[in-house]
Amino acid sequence: MTARIVVVEDEPAIRRGVVDVLRVSGYQVDEAADGKTGLDLSTSSPVDLVLLDLLLPQMDGLEVLRGIRKKQPTLPVIILTARGSEDDRVRGLRLGADDYVVKPFSAKELLARVEAVLRRSPHRATEVLQARLGHAKLDLKRGEVRWGKESSAELSDTEASLLRYLIQHRERIVTRDELLLWVWGVSPDYLETRTIDMHVARLRAKLRDPSGKTVPDAVVTVRGRGYMASPDLQPAEAPR
Repeated sequence: MTARIVVVEDEPAIRRGVVDVLRVSGYQVDEAADGKTGLDLSTSSPVDLVLLDLLLPQMDGLEVLRGIRKKQPTLPVIILTARGSEDDRVRGLRLGADDYVVKPFSAKELLARVEAVLRRSPHRATEVLQARLGHAKLDLKRGEVRWGKESSAELSDTEASLLRYLIQHRERIVTRDELLLWVWGVSPDYLETRTIDMHVARLRAKLRDPSGKTVPDAVVTVRGRGYMASPDLQPAEAPR
């Protein structure tokens, strides 16, 4: 099925160029010249990806992104903007943007980014709130691990986010750089990947059953490449 993309950009020439490139490449495209219309288009019917400018009339792009995340938490969003500072990139990523393309950009680069995000998006289709690891139950929304009624451990927000991301992408290896970008929200240039190794080590320690029963590792190290969710770490339905 052809992907549907919403382009939210107030500059007519840029918007027309992006829309034309996407349509020629076979995508269905809707367009908006202001933030309010863009938010409505992005959340009122099925959409596969949003290309979002930051400097918009009626509603700022970051405000639009917040609105999208409230209604469509897993909808992929790529920010298109002339704002290229590190602070702007980090703010966008922390609000849930999937990628960040700084103007001016080539049609070839834009299409490559679009294709990459769309390839990842099927694995993000459902937000993972509950998981199982052997006989342990993980509540990733509350940051809690339980081994029955009596024994439990707490997970930090980052540890829970790390597990969620690995589960959502459990069919492939996730690099350390990717984890820094999408879990920590920072460029690998500004934070050492050793940070991830330390978090994984702490996670493994927390997930050891205090009763002494054997629990498989939640995270598998793939030497020289990154990490994967263990086959034993599986999403579970949240109790109703």
